[in-house]
Amino acid sequence: MKVLLVGSGGREHALAWKLSQSPRLTDLLIAPGNGGTATLGRNVPVDAEDVDGLLELARSESVDLTVVGPEAPLVLGIVDRFRDAGLAIAGPGREAAALEGSKVFAKRFMQRHVIPTGTYEVFEEADEAERKLRSADCRYPVVVKADGLAAGKGVFVCRDRDGALAAVDQIIRKRSFGSAGDRLLLEEFLEGQEASFMVLTDGRTFLPLPASRDHKAVFDHDEGPNTGGMGAYSSDDILSRELERRIVQEVVQPTLRGMAEEGRPFAGVLYCGLMLTDAGPRVLEFNVRLGDPEAQVVLPRLDCDLLEVFEKLAGGDLKDLRVGTSPQCTACVVLASKGYPGAYQTGFEISGLELAAEVNGVVIFHSGTGLRDGRVLTRGGRVLAVTAQADSLLSAATSAYEAVNRIHFEGVHYRKDIAIRL
Repeated sequence: MKVLLVGSGGREHALAWKLSQSPRLTDLLIAPGNGGTATLGRNVPVDAEDVDGLLELARSESVDLTVVGPEAPLVLGIVDRFRDAGLAIAGPGREAAALEGSKVFAKRFMQRHVIPTGTYEVFEEADEAERKLRSADCRYPVVVKADGLAAGKGVFVCRDRDGALAAVDQIIRKRSFGSAGDRLLLEEFLEGQEASFMVLTDGRTFLPLPASRDHKAVFDHDEGPNTGGMGAYSSDDILSRELERRIVQEVVQPTLRGMAEEGRPFAGVLYCGLMLTDAGPRVLEFNVRLGDPEAQVVLPRLDCDLLEVFEKLAGGDLKDLRVGTSPQCTACVVLASKGYPGAYQTGFEISGLELAAEVNGVVIFHSGTGLRDGRVLTRGGRVLAVTAQADSLLSAATSAYEAVNRIHFEGVHYRKDIAIRL
């Protein structure tokens, strides 16, 4: 079976790694891919947001199935285009992808369908948002969010008024996140522990994946600005059976039902970003694809033929499938370029990858890397995701950091408390 995988990050390398384990896979194309995916298939220089180019590639290569990794092409409607052309593709259509494409849509959707989440207000003008932030009834901390896609960087947890005003200025006035800042939300700050809960769904049947937890802040102790993710871990201890049952009943089922009722049937990966509060789970955000770096800790725990799962998902029939889960724990540490999530330099040679891969239970997923003359070079903000699997979370984290310490490139930055400071 010939498969086209869309994307170029660590999530896509993890997907390529898992798909490559299928005995049914005959050829894997990754567009555009990275230095790691090049070892598992053929990288093709077509951008993930070039829907026309991807459609032509799938046609010319007689691709049997397309799997979409990142959110941007889903929001652009790649699934609708491929299906209109009679091509099999796994993922939600444009209308369903609005769950991630617009945080305002997602919040209003949750209101309509009584899905537990924090309170919020929407603003299109900076002056209006600032007046609210200065008013006596504004409670701090407060969360300021850009409405659209911002690669995980458009969310600010603001402890005081000055920080919140600065966030509004960055989102609306400075347009740091482009059109994602056409609107912003001021959201209630929720206290508790975060968790990521993802399901694979054809719109009716859904297959829960192992729970995970990511570390968004760039520095240790959850300090500094949010990033796309500096690490993650997955273990059976994150959610109790009772809590998972509540999430399914209070979040997953009403979301799928509500999307169908509104004429936006959802098929693909539904990612529920949750805060586990004293009052129960509350939705912080929805994503319409696997998380990154959550994919790097969840996919290694799956006991299934992922190619078969995506094939069935694309065909709208998951009812007879089951996904097994390893009882082992996984931990992932992201190695980033100096300056990320702000400005950073690229083009530095990476050494120690082979030595790092020798650590027991370790798999190294490439995120922002490229190849030149046989050398692996940095090419992005998040460069590598070093994942380890072991019988305990502490052992997994220890192995991941042992591997991290064998890898070197100029300006390398990583958190030292992933899966350790719980």
